[in-house]
Amino acid sequence: MEYVKLGNTGLDVSRICLGCMGFGVVVQGGHQWVLDEESSRPIIKQALELGINFFDTANVYSAGTSEEFIGRALKEYANRDEIVLATKVNGRMHEGTNGAGLSRKAIMSEIDKSLVRLGTEYVDLYQIHRWDYNTPIEETMEAMHDVVKAGKARYIGASAMYAWQFLKALHVAENNGWTKFVSMQNHYNLIYREEEREMLPLCKAERIGVIPYSPLAGGRLTKDSQEKTLRSQTDQIVRQKYDATADTDRLIINQVAAIAEKYEVPRAQIALAWLLQKEPVTSPIVGATKISHLKDAGAALSITLTPEEIAALEEPYVPHRIVGHQ
Repeated sequence: MEYVKLGNTGLDVSRICLGCMGFGVVVQGGHQWVLDEESSRPIIKQALELGINFFDTANVYSAGTSEEFIGRALKEYANRDEIVLATKVNGRMHEGTNGAGLSRKAIMSEIDKSLVRLGTEYVDLYQIHRWDYNTPIEETMEAMHDVVKAGKARYIGASAMYAWQFLKALHVAENNGWTKFVSMQNHYNLIYREEEREMLPLCKAERIGVIPYSPLAGGRLTKDSQEKTLRSQTDQIVRQKYDATADTDRLIINQVAAIAEKYEVPRAQIALAWLLQKEPVTSPIVGATKISHLKDAGAALSITLTPEEIAALEEPYVPHRIVGHQ
C-alpha cells in the first residue's frame, strides 16, 4: 500500500479508501444490496491487512448501522491511532423538524450520535455530505469549527457541490479564522468527468485533498452492460446517474475492457489506475463488497498507464449533465 498526505495537512492516508456505504442493515427506502455485519467484517479485516488505513462512512448510510458495523470491527481489528476514520453529516436521520441539514443544532447533535455509533471519542475527518441551501454557510462553518475545537474531529471536509459553493465556504472560514475544509469528496470517474472543469483545478490550486466516490461508476466500468448483479438491478441512484448516457459511456467501457485484456487484469484495475494517475486525486473511495474488489484496488497501484492508453480511455467522453451536487 502507498500512503500520501491528505491535501495540505500532515495526515497520512492510504491511496485507497474503503467506502462503507455497502455495510449495514436493509432499511425501507435504502440500498437493498448492503452486507450485514457478519458479511462485512471479512471485508474490513482484509482492507486492514492490505494496508488500508482510511475508512469513509456517513451517518445516513443504512440509518446509522454502517457506522455501527465499522466502529465495532475497527475496535476489534485495528489500533485506533493508526486509523483515519471519516464520516458525514446532512442526510435526514429522523422525521420532523431539524432531522437533517447543516444547522448548528443538527451538526452538534449528529456528531455526538455518530461518535456513539462509531465507538470512538473523535473522527479524523468530519464532512458535510451536501450543500445545505436552507442554512447560512457561516452558521455551518462556525459549527464545524467548534466540532474541531471540542476535540470531536481532527479535520473537516466537504462533498459533492459546485466549485463556487466550495470556494465560498473556504473564504468564509478564512475570513473568520475558522477551521477550513481540507478535502473534497466528489463524483469522479471515467464516465463522469465534469469535475475536471472547475472543482479539480480549484482543489489543486488550494491544495485540497480529493477523495472521489463512485470511482467505478457503481460497477459499470467493471463489466458488460448485460451482466446483472443485485446492485445493478436495484440501485436506483446508479441508474439515475448513468442510464441517460449509457450508449456513449459504453464506448469508454469498451476501451477499459480492451486495455484490461492487454494487461490481463480485471477491468476495475484499469479504471482505478486511470483515476490514481489524475491530479490532484488523493485516495479513491472504493466501495468494496467482495474481497476481490479490495485486491483489484490494491493491484491498481502497480499499473502505470501510458499517455496513449490514457488518451484512448478519455477520447470517447462527451459532456454529461451535472449529477451528485443536489
